[in-house]
Amino acid sequence: MLSAALRIGFGTATLVAGGWAVRALQGTPSALGASPVEIDGVAKKSPNYKDGAFVNLEPASPVSLTRQEQFLLVREVIGGSASQHPRKDVPLVTPDPSLAAGDLAVTWYGHSSAVIEIDGYRVLADPVWSDRCSPSSLVGPRRMHPVPIPLADLPRLDAIAISHDHYDHLDMPTIRELVRTQSAPFLVPLGVAAHLDRWGVPPERIVELDWNESVDVAGLHFVATAARHFSGRGFARDGTLWASWVLTGAQRRVFYTGDSGYWDGYAEIGAKHGPFDVTMIQIGAYGPGWPDIHMTPEDGAAAHLDVRGDLLIPLHWCTFNLAIHSWAEPADRLWREAKARDIRLAIPRPGERVDVDDPPAVDGWWQAIA
Repeated sequence: MLSAALRIGFGTATLVAGGWAVRALQGTPSALGASPVEIDGVAKKSPNYKDGAFVNLEPASPVSLTRQEQFLLVREVIGGSASQHPRKDVPLVTPDPSLAAGDLAVTWYGHSSAVIEIDGYRVLADPVWSDRCSPSSLVGPRRMHPVPIPLADLPRLDAIAISHDHYDHLDMPTIRELVRTQSAPFLVPLGVAAHLDRWGVPPERIVELDWNESVDVAGLHFVATAARHFSGRGFARDGTLWASWVLTGAQRRVFYTGDSGYWDGYAEIGAKHGPFDVTMIQIGAYGPGWPDIHMTPEDGAAAHLDVRGDLLIPLHWCTFNLAIHSWAEPADRLWREAKARDIRLAIPRPGERVDVDDPPAVDGWWQAIA
């Protein structure tokens, strides 16, 4: 039971005690997205697709948990101990959607959702505005703070970049609302287009890329770079590709990891596409039973240095409870590591806009509510 639950749950935020009949839950059939048959035609054309699944360039060790760890993981993701949640409300900043897009700024909306302003354009990364990151509105990890502003209040976007199809990165209700409220194209890794097509995204608004493929959109250059992770919205794994993203404007460069374990490929990305003015790096939902598919905070710091980043902004923490570690631990460990390795760091509150050239000093805001 647990291995099946992990396939659908860990990283997708859908672990539930005892398992559940997935398609019987409200909204679930649509949220699961496209079937493997619909995806396979595109996927099998990729050199990274082998024996019916996409594969990492650097293989990841399989998830391996003791029985005690299995119990703790399911318990913590469902409810969690006191340390898994903030004691007080997470402080939010309400962004001003009337501001003109800047030279280089990042507004973090929680978890891995962020708006990147680069050379006067705006790119939205991995938007999840739903209350739960799950195929169901009834069960699954629930957000620990509200979204700073409604999705409809976002300013005009020039592109929407998706890293992979796990529920905490690709959210059906959010995608459908963005189709209605925005005109920007969706940039996705191979196979993910089939999900978007199932949810009513017009084909002319979808750009699908394999690793190291690129596209120019609205004055920006996007490259889908590799990551060390996995994919899947049901019990089958790795039918769609996962990716990190390089965003390049006329003057500035941004790197976004998506979800990934630490791997040697970061140095190659830095040599080929860097240096980067800012990196947006996954630092949360790590655990000893899955060392190669999510980075620890120390791994995140190393990845930042490998890709030749200047300012580091951490993602994938604070919003959803997806692992056994305490709520504040990722930020605490990253802050300590950044000091030890002389890394420029900004840890914004959800909704806070970070001017990359003049970032706010790290003030430990999370420690007062942990």
